Amino acid sequence: MQAPLKPGKVWLVGVGPGSPDLVTVRAMRALAAAEVWLVDDLVSPEMAGYASPGTHVEWVGKRGGRCSVSQQRIQELTLQHALAGRAVARVKGGDPLLFGRGGEEAAFLRGHGLQVEIVNGISSGMAAAQALGIALTHRAHCHGVTFVTGHTSAHGSPDWQALVRGGTTLVIYMGMSRIAAIRDGLLEAGMAADVPAAVVMHAGSEQARTWTGSLGTLAESLTAGLASPAVVLVGGVVSDTLPAVEAMAPGADSLAA
Repeated sequence: MQAPLKPGKVWLVGVGPGSPDLVTVRAMRALAAAEVWLVDDLVSPEMAGYASPGTHVEWVGKRGGRCSVSQQRIQELTLQHALAGRAVARVKGGDPLLFGRGGEEAAFLRGHGLQVEIVNGISSGMAAAQALGIALTHRAHCHGVTFVTGHTSAHGSPDWQALVRGGTTLVIYMGMSRIAAIRDGLLEAGMAADVPAAVVMHAGSEQARTWTGSLGTLAESLTAGLASPAVVLVGGVVSDTLPAVEAMAPGADSLAA
């Protein structure tokens, strides 16, 4: 009688915000060991250089407002490959545990008895701070930082009043489609219109673009041509933005309101 097939291991691999040289050594090892890659939409095609010969690479991207593979289908594909005995890398931009659905996928796979290892990556919020040349937790301006999504799973809004009361630097993901609502929500919650704000598009890549202004002028970033994928930063630390030539990657553009 043939022995039961041993399930393959699954890595949830964060490959950072874009540039291949921001990938960690642990991520490189996991990518090289995997026989199958299931890759998110925002992952740079340049990451393919870390694949071993013969690796099956499948793009399963999800983008808001676009036709894409459902989250349930992605989880089922991962499970199918692993149960077939293959080593699988779920390749994700940024960090799997920060708005990357890593918790959902890990719970699903572990619930089916699979071995899952999570490999952290550099989040686009951190790369955005680097592009601006700022410290998210500069003690002259704030006592902390809050990472928040621009919309909730129920398509509602964050608790803007709680965020304003917190007095932290705000790093807002997936907010460009609701940039005016974000501005209005923070203003209505009592944040001053002149609080410094910035938008960084394609943070962590050679295509990075930045816009700096204030909360009151935040929507002007759209007319300046910035769009998703982008990170919105709001708080006093943004006033410490360094000259673009010092802070940003070669080829990146900087705009100011």
